[in-house]
Amino acid sequence: MIRKVIGTAFLAAAIIAPLSASAQGVPGGVERGAREGERAAGPVGAIVGGTIGGVVGGVTGILGVDQQPRFRSYVVEQHRPSYRYQGDIRVGAELPEAGVTYYEVPQEYGVREYRYTVVNDRPVLVDPRTHRIVQVVE
Repeated sequence: MIRKVIGTAFLAAAIIAPLSASAQGVPGGVERGAREGERAAGPVGAIVGGTIGGVVGGVTGILGVDQQPRFRSYVVEQHRPSYRYQGDIRVGAELPEAGVTYYEVPQEYGVREYRYTVVNDRPVLVDPRTHRIVQVVE
């Protein structure tokens, strides 16, 4: 019985990992991974697929890999001023409350809880409560 469950989980993981790579962010990855895993291997596959999809979605960031170039183009078209920052532009860096202007992310990108700004000519997503960078859009 245990071998069947492990075998099924392994099979689901092998099928789900490539499919989840195109998922958009953690929530999208979990949802898609669970759906595809359940289709491939039933309830165990849904659990494994949701977990793998969430991990893959987290690796690709809040904006999915396919959304980043489009979002970057959107930001360039908006001609937002760039804030000059002396520190490293990286996930987790905390921007100051004053002097930085934060903008709403358009609904089409599905990002409701974060704002964006431009730092050293690079678009970044920021948590508006903490002012921490949550994604550098490449």
